[in-house]
Amino acid sequence: MLRYLPFLLILALTIYAFIDCLNTPEEEVKHLPKVVWVIIILLFSIVGPVVWLFAGKKRAAAGGGRARRAQWVAPDDNPEFLKSLRDEQEKDKGTGTD
Repeated sequence: MLRYLPFLLILALTIYAFIDCLNTPEEEVKHLPKVVWVIIILLFSIVGPVVWLFAGKKRAAAGGGRARRAQWVAPDDNPEFLKSLRDEQEKDKGTGTD
């Protein structure tokens, strides 16, 4: 069983790099077109995925600067949502419905 581990690790690395490459937007791919990166990853089983992970994609510096806030904000942290709730409560109080 242990003798299959290197092959499984190489396969897992290749699959991860392949999916990562496919999910990366074209403007974040460095040095080569995305199609060429996919071919390199699939043809060169160890070197291709490693080169993709280190040189193929623009990556944010770890721990450097302030993290970008995602587009989606939880409702209890979203000031617009909280304001709409307050407005709705005021409107309900004005009409007398509860």
